[in-house]
Amino acid sequence: MGHDTSRELGLREKALRTAVMAAGIAAGAGALISVASSGLAVYFARRIVVPEHQPEDLDILHVSGFDDDLVVQLPATKDTILPGRYGLMFDSGRGLAQIGEILEYDPASQTVARRVVSVMSGDLTAARSGRWTGTVFTHPSQLDIPFEDVVLHSDVGDLPAWLLPTSAPDPLDTWAVLVHGRGSTRAEVLRAGRVLDSIGMPSIAMSYRNDAEVRDGGRARYGLGDTEWFDVDVAIDYARAHGARQVVVFGWSMGGAIAFQAASRGRNRGFIAGLVLDGPVVDWHDVLDNQAKLNYLPTPIARLTLDMITRPWARSITGLQTPIDLDRLDWVTRAAELDKPVLLIHSDDDAFVPSGPSHALARVRFDLVTMPEYDTAAHTKEWNVDPERWEDDVANFLESKLDL
Repeated sequence: MGHDTSRELGLREKALRTAVMAAGIAAGAGALISVASSGLAVYFARRIVVPEHQPEDLDILHVSGFDDDLVVQLPATKDTILPGRYGLMFDSGRGLAQIGEILEYDPASQTVARRVVSVMSGDLTAARSGRWTGTVFTHPSQLDIPFEDVVLHSDVGDLPAWLLPTSAPDPLDTWAVLVHGRGSTRAEVLRAGRVLDSIGMPSIAMSYRNDAEVRDGGRARYGLGDTEWFDVDVAIDYARAHGARQVVVFGWSMGGAIAFQAASRGRNRGFIAGLVLDGPVVDWHDVLDNQAKLNYLPTPIARLTLDMITRPWARSITGLQTPIDLDRLDWVTRAAELDKPVLLIHSDDDAFVPSGPSHALARVRFDLVTMPEYDTAAHTKEWNVDPERWEDDVANFLESKLDL
């Protein structure tokens, strides 16, 4: 009896030790998972707000021909098989080629051959990789329209800009302020230059805080529109000081989020007559949810990522001076506050910034929002696919909806 009792006690002690060890292992594994999850959330939070170098990760397979008759062969991607005219940047951004129509598409080898319209800078024949972009001009001198280099004076320092004063003999007193998207430069907005010149509307292609041209070392952080709108106010100051009665703010991608904030919070909001937005971020919640899905990010990690960019406790991790108020950047929820005419150009095949929120805003504010149908342009490449249609839509909106 005593022997059996001792044996039972020994077995119980062994079972207890095993249970304790298992609990310790489980706790350790849980801690590791927690650490890994936190690390992943930190990585994605920083990717959202830290300006990053745009990689040249598109292989340039072959370039053939001579001088003005070049053909480039590229991997077939959802972007490189789009119709229209595009930019191919190479040599760490020092080179740019304008790429034209598709000459041959081979589904078997998944390659596409396209005509090279013009090599704006660099030696394309020596390039082995590049970056596909909707930016087809690097400088306003390539547009054959008047321009001046100007400087806007913001609280973060001097911001370089291009003034496009228009060649019209009688310029309008309505100006355009052109705001590029996240990770891009003011060269992106030059696609609007010719149509604005044709209707006699002076414009400012501006840079803003955190741009590669002006950022302060590694401390720059995007506010996703929650801070950059201050610089739009400075651009409007410049326009008003040089004869503008009112302005129209154009915005591409995150530039759309910036435009919404300038029109609702800026001290010059009363001088903004309307907005023209291309592939705009209407609701950052939707965009970030979409990016989480594209990156197969589990829901708890996605939520922790959003916490990190919106809560004060994570400022030391993200480097943000102030948390980002994503609710303030949600214009589907804030639709009733919209008080200016808006042209929304947003392709339904945009996988980066889905068009759903744009459609939602257009439905509930049909009194102010004009949204023509685009379905084959990916992200902010509507002009590239069909420049004549894009320019007609913009000109018609400006001339019919605004007091020019």
